Amino acid sequence: MFDDHALEPLRAAVEALGGVVTYTPFGSNLGSAAGHNALAAGVDTELMLILNPDAQVAADTVGVLATALGGDVGIAEARQIPLEHPKQYEKYTGDTSWSSTACALTTRAAFDAVGGFDSATFFLYCDDVDYSWRLRLAGYRAIYEPAARVFHDKRLTITADWPASAAEIYYSAEAAILLAHKYSRPDLVASLIAGYRKEGGDAVVTAVREFEDRAKGGRLPIPIDGDHKVAHFIKGNYSEHRF
Repeated sequence: MFDDHALEPLRAAVEALGGVVTYTPFGSNLGSAAGHNALAAGVDTELMLILNPDAQVAADTVGVLATALGGDVGIAEARQIPLEHPKQYEKYTGDTSWSSTACALTTRAAFDAVGGFDSATFFLYCDDVDYSWRLRLAGYRAIYEPAARVFHDKRLTITADWPASAAEIYYSAEAAILLAHKYSRPDLVASLIAGYRKEGGDAVVTAVREFEDRAKGGRLPIPIDGDHKVAHFIKGNYSEHRF
């Protein structure tokens, strides 16, 4: 949530540097994908920074990401601290399976080429995975730039667990099934549904029912990437992990 009292000092600081601040309240929770699309519709800049509300960039983060967006790179992701994302990436080029939009810079051209984020399918999770995979299908690259740093306020318990709320569990399960369906993995859809039903938690069972309701109502996305050129489903993750 944005603190309205912080708007005017922020506006004054940005305008002193020659910039412009536009504050766009939505009135309701659109979800991350629809929120990104709504804000993108109101700007015509060549580059767009996507940033989680619980994240804070370093002074040089945007500049480092902008430098990385050359050639056919469609999106560049910053390194999260204190908990770095474990996704695998190519050491010299930065190429990775997908870019997390906890903090990422994307080009307007790439965004428009794929029609932005799929807000009809994804509410909270996996919208960035899907966006990255569609960019790659369109010929763009998704890269990880560890020199760009962002503090993302995620904390572990004393037993190294990452506690998740019921909403996080639900939307994560919902997105996992929808992503598997969209990227032509009916076998994985069946496996996920069976696993969630066996698990039996209210959140995941509700996610299964939502998927089934979408299927009955004809509200599922048309499957793409039938040759599995970009989509990676590996041990419950969407890329190889380094750790």
